[in-house]
Amino acid sequence: MSQTILMVVTSHGEIAPGQATGVWFDEFAEPYDRFRKAGFEVKVASPKGGPVPLDPKSLEASHAGSAAVAAQEALDDTIALNEHTNHGAYAAIFFPGGHGTMFDLPDNPHVQRLVAEFMDNDKVVGAVCHGPACLVGAMLADGSSAVKGRKVAAFTNSEEKAVQLDTAMPFLLQDKLQELGGEVDTADDWADHVVVDGKLVTGQNPQSSKSVADAIVRLLRETD
Repeated sequence: MSQTILMVVTSHGEIAPGQATGVWFDEFAEPYDRFRKAGFEVKVASPKGGPVPLDPKSLEASHAGSAAVAAQEALDDTIALNEHTNHGAYAAIFFPGGHGTMFDLPDNPHVQRLVAEFMDNDKVVGAVCHGPACLVGAMLADGSSAVKGRKVAAFTNSEEKAVQLDTAMPFLLQDKLQELGGEVDTADDWADHVVVDGKLVTGQNPQSSKSVADAIVRLLRETD
């Protein structure tokens, strides 16, 4: 099996004029560090490639150190998703969150294709916080939604209202996943909460980032 994990981050940097967003830094940095310490190679991609936007609020809350420096360097030089990005080269795919994901992951054809390829081939798909927006547009080979009948965690309606961005989003992620047939398992706001359904691993919020990464590593080691 490949020992490489593909991490896909948002390229979208603005909720509205003057209202910056992007990747939530720790949702990338903590799993990136954990995957590498577990011995996996990590490739980082985004819809546009190159440097990606970071939510400035996430930088205020992030932890300094060598791991953060390495993560920042990776985010400064992402590869662009294209038709040549193929599931066969990777053991797993992982989508960190940040509000930017709500704008450019659901409709991206390469995100849609990759999620379907990984799931149809029984490979690990992970996402945290707003990262499960990657499931919204993905359709499996049988024509069903990638999230239909699956138990997942994601940023909740309650948490979106708490950060006062519920009216600024194109949709509420919890509602959308439920509309598509997913069973969204919720915990208290800001609780570390991870759901593992087969090889689909999802976490509710930034506080769940490390636990999601650890669950993915466990799954990969079981199937190695």
